[in-house]
Amino acid sequence: MKSAAEPQKPLRPRGAALFERTDYRLIETPEDRDRLHQMRYRAYLQAGLIPPSESQRVTDRFDDAPNVWNFGVYVDDELCSSVRIHVLTSEWRMSYTTEVFGDVLHPRLDRGEVFIDPCRFVADSGMQQRFPELPYLTVRLPFIACEHFNADVGLSMVRVDHQAFYRSVFLSETLTEPRAFPGWPTKKAVLMASDYPKVREKILTRFPIMRSSAFERRMLFERKSQPQAVARPVLVQAPLSPAGLV
Repeated sequence: MKSAAEPQKPLRPRGAALFERTDYRLIETPEDRDRLHQMRYRAYLQAGLIPPSESQRVTDRFDDAPNVWNFGVYVDDELCSSVRIHVLTSEWRMSYTTEVFGDVLHPRLDRGEVFIDPCRFVADSGMQQRFPELPYLTVRLPFIACEHFNADVGLSMVRVDHQAFYRSVFLSETLTEPRAFPGWPTKKAVLMASDYPKVREKILTRFPIMRSSAFERRMLFERKSQPQAVARPVLVQAPLSPAGLV
């Protein structure tokens, strides 16, 4: 036991140590896409969401949507998890979430709201056991997207039994009753929403690892012929620095 006179080490926020070993990469090459589709299959099969298939891969038409970013999360150069992010605007509406919950979302898109819509959040089971902070570093990507695109709302279409995680991390509220989701014959999903401008500072206070620099956001999300940030007052965010990780 430390004596009162001994200096105390500062507490490191959740995910800080693993952050230093983590790399976010856009999934673009055929080889990386194939590894991603295999990881999805293994994760969904293990969770009982899908039956076994001969292809042992999970993909869909939204993987190639014009408003999509598929990211892999790599730790020590190994693919550990992934998330697919759609930017939804009045002009860019393609996603599974708008297909399932269009009655809720389309009227708001018509009014000019901007949504960040993450889905296909999967992790390698072995890697998740090794790195329990992995979910936080993975969902950091849609939070960064909210900042980059000046989003009104961060969406989450999630299984009923996963709502607690999104309430805890993003302070999300459930908007709908459970609905059937294409490709999940045994499960239903609900639509959750986080009012980004309202909860942003609270999330950053609780999870400093969510901070990002303008340079990181541009490197991750600036792509030609894809949605760009809407013309709104840009929220000021302190750059990511070593001081924010200790």
